[in-house]
Amino acid sequence: MKTPQVIGDTPTPLLLLLLLLLLRLTGLCIDAYKPVVIVHGIFDGPKQFIKLSTYITKVHPGTEVKVIDMYDNMASLKPLWKQVRDFRKAINPIMQKAPGGIHLLCFSQGGLICRALLSTAPNHNVHSFISLSSPQAGQYGDTDYLKWVFPDCVKKTVFRICYNRLGQKVSICDYWNDPHHRSRYLQSNTFLPLLNGDKPHNEMKSWRENFLRIKKLVLIGGPDDGVITPWESSHFGFYDSKETVVQMRNQEFYKNDTFGLKMLSDRGDVSVCVHSGVKHVQWHSNFTVFRSCIEKWLT
Repeated sequence: MKTPQVIGDTPTPLLLLLLLLLLRLTGLCIDAYKPVVIVHGIFDGPKQFIKLSTYITKVHPGTEVKVIDMYDNMASLKPLWKQVRDFRKAINPIMQKAPGGIHLLCFSQGGLICRALLSTAPNHNVHSFISLSSPQAGQYGDTDYLKWVFPDCVKKTVFRICYNRLGQKVSICDYWNDPHHRSRYLQSNTFLPLLNGDKPHNEMKSWRENFLRIKKLVLIGGPDDGVITPWESSHFGFYDSKETVVQMRNQEFYKNDTFGLKMLSDRGDVSVCVHSGVKHVQWHSNFTVFRSCIEKWLT
């Protein structure tokens, strides 16, 4: 019997089939990583995420990384529901081109935009939602960011601006959560109380179902952030009326499972990552944070 030769002979149909299979498998390996969509935070834009994009493509070659160029810099102060609508329109085509799903990586204020987007998008295919130092339970603190927006105010007086119709046209007011004025927060804030289910509304059930379509929720933050106040808000903790932090599992929205957080946790699909020594503007450029908190969820 003649021994088949690979070099110098015409390939047999079986060999051609094996070669095609090998090429197909090689293609699958190249295209295995889901696209990553990044949504920036307040007062920044795509240029702040060049390092993070580089980290992703370095460890996962071939990954499509898209930083949405929208509501950059001062435009990030526009009302959040308007931003949610437009970010959703920008991300929809990316999802449609990725039948295997995408990852959503959202920084600071962007984390709230992404959560609202997920809650209001019934057909999204987001696999991992990574919330990078985002005030998911709200914001209440005297920071440089607050001084840029309201230079003549301190945290105890901001509610007078935020909790009215005019104030709700400024993004930071949409998640300003004054623990000393809970009733006014619930009455006047048109964004975060609805998103957290603190204020009942007709879309609560569908929003919860939409949010639960994600496969993994990753919450990243740390005690030296310097902007997110309290920093535990990045993990859904927040102040009570005495400014004592109540952790996520003791929050009413968790215990009542108003938007699906408890269900995700019960499924084992909530990952909490804490890093000390990281300032707010450093989260997206810190390689240690990327390797320990982000990388493994972007496959």
